[in-house]
Amino acid sequence: MTLSIGLDFGTTNTVATMLNAQGAVEAVHFAHEQEAFDAFRSVLCFSETDDAMGRRTHVDAGPWAIDKFVELAGECRFIQSFKTFAASALFKDTQIYSRRLKFEDLLAGFLRRVKAHAGIEFPKRVVIGRPVSFAGAAPDEALARTRYEDALRAVGFEEIHHVYEPVAAAYFFAQRLKQDATILVADFGGGTSDFSVVRFSVGASGLDYEPLAHTGVGVAGDAFDYRIIDNVVAHAFGKGSEFLSWGKALPVPNAYFKKFSRWNELSMMRHSRDYRELEVLLGTSLDPDRIRAFLAFLDADAGYAMYRAVSAAKMQLSHADAGVLSLHVAGVDIERKIARADFETWIAPELEEINACVDRALREAGLGEGGVDRVFLTGGSSFVPAVRGLFEQRFGAEKIETGDQLVSIAYGLSLIGREKDIGRWAV
Repeated sequence: MTLSIGLDFGTTNTVATMLNAQGAVEAVHFAHEQEAFDAFRSVLCFSETDDAMGRRTHVDAGPWAIDKFVELAGECRFIQSFKTFAASALFKDTQIYSRRLKFEDLLAGFLRRVKAHAGIEFPKRVVIGRPVSFAGAAPDEALARTRYEDALRAVGFEEIHHVYEPVAAAYFFAQRLKQDATILVADFGGGTSDFSVVRFSVGASGLDYEPLAHTGVGVAGDAFDYRIIDNVVAHAFGKGSEFLSWGKALPVPNAYFKKFSRWNELSMMRHSRDYRELEVLLGTSLDPDRIRAFLAFLDADAGYAMYRAVSAAKMQLSHADAGVLSLHVAGVDIERKIARADFETWIAPELEEINACVDRALREAGLGEGGVDRVFLTGGSSFVPAVRGLFEQRFGAEKIETGDQLVSIAYGLSLIGREKDIGRWAV
């Protein structure tokens, strides 16, 4: 058996798996401040130092990147949700100090740090997950594939197989099957929601796999975060305010707040044309304090602080009828109670898109809800009650199963890596 690694590079978290000495799949483990974990945060932090060799740029990832960001109080470049740029032809590169880095440079740098913190050698073969549909308004899937492969080869992988993320989750789930079943897998990541309908037959030679449908939509956890930021936070930074232009009061363009409310674009705003335009707009704003607060927020690179606040509120809303968003940064103090009913109203458009994507999957599979035997929900946003409720309403609570939401894809990728014919799973 050729040794391979299963790699689930996610918008929010990254998980890697390999076969252990007993031939079983095991997650690659990490330890940070004596705490062990498998889900490695998909973030980067770039910083600079001066020494005898001159000015040097350093990069770290995961919780070590977060440590560096906190240590330097924002005097660094902190980047999160960068997977969202993978299929965007509009994203050419970003300037990090004196260098311009493309997406593949960011991904390769991230994977090198994952490898270093794992303390192991990676094999030459990788089975990497990919969404059915990449995030973005007009995703270029061929571009994303090329960028992935350039990054993977840069860190030493020679044989690369791409597998749909929900297919990997389906294969992981199918290990528990005792009889033939048609499964709908719903994978809710940070940037995309992806669905696969797969028919498995259980025989003497193992699992027989028949893919019936694959659909995806660029709506998931980050879109839910967007709704919280847009409704609760953005007004503190000038959303809804006006500025003077040739004697007329005009609304501050909403495009700034759309970027502010998206993690991947917020990571880049401090070093973009938007920041320079906001500096100009400050001079004509009818509410300059809020625009000044916006600039101070960007100067402080406070996106991660907001991410933590939003994530905490969202987690509360997954377990209670209300949560509190508590954000105190860059001179802005927000302490806002959010009712779950309000949150579910805000995310209603995203829920409709998810529901429509499920419709497409069933249509392509030629099935109704009754033709699906089991529904496996995976990914972080499967914890959101409104998401689970959507599937319970359509398929019945008795068909819904969850578990291993953060690692199921990576485990499935390594299990597929054991197959003699990986090609029938790959895309």
